[in-house]
Amino acid sequence: MTSLRHTALGAALALAALTGTGAAHADPASAAPYAVSASALPVFADGYGLTVVPGATEVHSPTDFTLTVTTKQLSGTHRIRILLPAAYDTDPGRRWPVTYFLHGGGGGVDDVAAAPALHADSMITVVPDGGLKGWYADWLMQNTAEGAANWETFHLTQVVPFIDANLRTVNDRAHRAVVGLSMGGYGSLHYAEARPDLFGQVAVMSGGIDFGQWKIRAAVLATELNVTGAWCAVSTSGSGACTGYGSYVDSDAIFGSPYSVFNADRVWKAVDPAAPVNLAKLSGTGIALYTGNNDVIDVNTAAASATVKARLDHLGIPSRLVDYGNGASLAPTCNGGHNYGCWAPAFADYVPRLATAFAAAG
Repeated sequence: MTSLRHTALGAALALAALTGTGAAHADPASAAPYAVSASALPVFADGYGLTVVPGATEVHSPTDFTLTVTTKQLSGTHRIRILLPAAYDTDPGRRWPVTYFLHGGGGGVDDVAAAPALHADSMITVVPDGGLKGWYADWLMQNTAEGAANWETFHLTQVVPFIDANLRTVNDRAHRAVVGLSMGGYGSLHYAEARPDLFGQVAVMSGGIDFGQWKIRAAVLATELNVTGAWCAVSTSGSGACTGYGSYVDSDAIFGSPYSVFNADRVWKAVDPAAPVNLAKLSGTGIALYTGNNDVIDVNTAAASATVKARLDHLGIPSRLVDYGNGASLAPTCNGGHNYGCWAPAFADYVPRLATAFAAAG
């Protein structure tokens, strides 16, 4: 066992060496409080295991606010940022499709401000906390320094019905999307596969979506072990801050052992978004994959995206892959790397397509 743990650390250190220079980030719009009372916002009732913390709501604008909630599924308090369409208040008879945005590792709910296309007049956008290294999973180990860590349960069985109960949503899969980047790209594709009854559309930006790649497994290990050299490089915080990944936890804490000896990596295989048995669950789901290939991180997400695309093609499941390479074809801000300079224009391309799909669903 000791030798395996040493190997895990070595894999994470290898990732740190590969990514030691850090990724560029775009600064998000200011999240300073707006001069609107929280009482002017929609009223949220507790439910589905969530308790809203009184007096903790942050108001960024009349259509942009952040709740703080508690749940037995997670230790501590957690934030849910909500972006409403401009007509939400003035058109009270209308119901809206919903998009869930899953942020990346080292990030948080305020990162959505770095992708302004997600605050669209065609839909509600919900940004739930995913933890600095939650990996959108119910952790195997619940007794680490992180405490209770049932992120998948929190999102899929608590946040989604909580939003539907408290906002005027169109409550069906055809009008619900899950999108994410980097760690959140893994989360979005995994959630779409785990709950095809919930999500009719999925988009992945530079996602760690192939657990068959050792470098992607190493990225997970780096976040668990807080390998210092990897912090800035794989952080996806839109603020550009590099604060690390919280408390050190065991390298097996989230998905168990990453090694294939005696099938020890069975959990990794079971939740691998690139596994054909999981991809087959996406039949009837709109799928979009975006990636660059111009830095040491996105060269791996490009390979992962190509693998997923090829397997979807083999299964006869339609999907759209946009590999924008060095970024020149996407936007002047994009260098083809793992950053919001690319992700913001990628979302600007994707959101109108998503709005069209929502509209076509009736």
